[in-house]
Amino acid sequence: MGDLATRGTPVGDRLSGLGDAVTAARGRVPDAILDEVAAAADRATGRLKLSARHTVVAIAGATGSGKSSTYNALTGLELSSVGIRRPTTSWATAVVWGSQGAEELLDWIGIPPRHQTMRDSMLDSRREDSSFDGVVLLDLPDHDSTEVAHHLEVDRLVAVADLMVWILDPQKYADAAVHDRYFKPLATHQGVMLVALNHIDTVPAERRQAMVDDVRRLLAEDGLPDVPVLAISAKEGIGMAELRAEIQRRVKDKHSTTARVEADIAAAAGRLEGAAGSTPARELPAQRYDDLEGRVADAAGISAVVDGIERTLGSRARSAVAWPPLLLAGRADPEVAALDAAPQVAPVDRATVDTSVRALADEASEGVGAGWAPTVRAAATGRLAEVADKLDRELGKVDLGGRLPFWLNLVRLLHWLLLIALVGGLGWWGYAAVRGTTDDLTQVAGFPLPAVLAVAGLVLGLVLAVVGRSLVGGLARTRAEEADERLRAVVHQVVEAEVTQPVSKELAAYAAFRRGIATARA
Repeated sequence: MGDLATRGTPVGDRLSGLGDAVTAARGRVPDAILDEVAAAADRATGRLKLSARHTVVAIAGATGSGKSSTYNALTGLELSSVGIRRPTTSWATAVVWGSQGAEELLDWIGIPPRHQTMRDSMLDSRREDSSFDGVVLLDLPDHDSTEVAHHLEVDRLVAVADLMVWILDPQKYADAAVHDRYFKPLATHQGVMLVALNHIDTVPAERRQAMVDDVRRLLAEDGLPDVPVLAISAKEGIGMAELRAEIQRRVKDKHSTTARVEADIAAAAGRLEGAAGSTPARELPAQRYDDLEGRVADAAGISAVVDGIERTLGSRARSAVAWPPLLLAGRADPEVAALDAAPQVAPVDRATVDTSVRALADEASEGVGAGWAPTVRAAATGRLAEVADKLDRELGKVDLGGRLPFWLNLVRLLHWLLLIALVGGLGWWGYAAVRGTTDDLTQVAGFPLPAVLAVAGLVLGLVLAVVGRSLVGGLARTRAEEADERLRAVVHQVVEAEVTQPVSKELAAYAAFRRGIATARA
């Protein structure tokens, strides 16, 4: 939003912020609201590209309010018919003081040439008219007309006028038609509004101030406490000088156009906030996502699986390094057989996963506006079934490290060789003793060779068992830790892809939205 005409200006920055907010809200706020806001920004940009010399002043009011007579009194011309002579036209009329550069502006406003009057080209131009130089004064159709076209024309021109002058009638100034349809929605535009209570001459002098005060009270209830209220009578000329002077002051300040654009931006930002939320943005701490992963890991039974791996792998490894006679004397461990067959992770507890993710979704949605909260919850919970399925599938592929390392097979083989040496040595020695040939046996360091073999097999087998047992304790813990890391890495990847990233994306978009709104309101 915005273009070269506004780039680098405060208004341009606000338009850019509004554009950022719209971009962030796209897909999260109804398109109708976003299109309305974008249209308001386009109108603001379009107005700023046109004549800065001219101020568009719209005279608006209800039937019988004296709007057209006020218009005629300000222009000094009988341009608008009043009372029963007023035509049933849906077009506004315009009087322009200072025609140079006004043509493009009038075309943008949508005033046909036949409804335009260039005051400086008329022979009866008065000297005091120079004070209105740069004014484009519009007489709008009655806003309470029974003609739908009149309503549409008033709505269209109220949206583009730089300054709005509302003419109220003493009999109908509290009419909901103007308060509900225009004043309340324009609460952000009080800086570009005037209210004139016409026909004040019909009100007793002692009641006039009380009536003006009552109008101010109603405006305050509409959110417009600072709008000036003037008591006038276009017929008798009461207060017309003050009304004309107030318009002159606004035109001379050359601020009405910018003020109107700023008010439009503020109103558009307010509509966006109403749809998306005004809650300050915040992020969930990283620890909160870690907690979710921990709960999901518990739902997958990872801790139990890891403990089982350490216990059963340790049992198998100890069996592999145990001295065979002691191993044969022990009882079989059913956990060893189970893990040896097929180490597996059980299906995840879907109810726990569902509850944990929804709890995070609720917490995350508390950090955004009410209009944005459904998108945050949907980002977190929209793929719950897929989360559980993906966890089951990916966890099932993880290598739990249940296979024993190759060197344990070598230890086991060595154990059997040493056992064979023990049994063989004892058998050989016994056989020689039965035959009485022990003296003929080969000697090693003064001992019979069979005895040496038997003792060596026994001692080395026991030593190997002790050393091997100390080594396999660390092996089981290491394998269990590695399996834990792999399993939790899968949980992290699934939760990150299906929950954390979608939620973080929504929270980041909301933060960008809030930054855009803050810039637009700056």
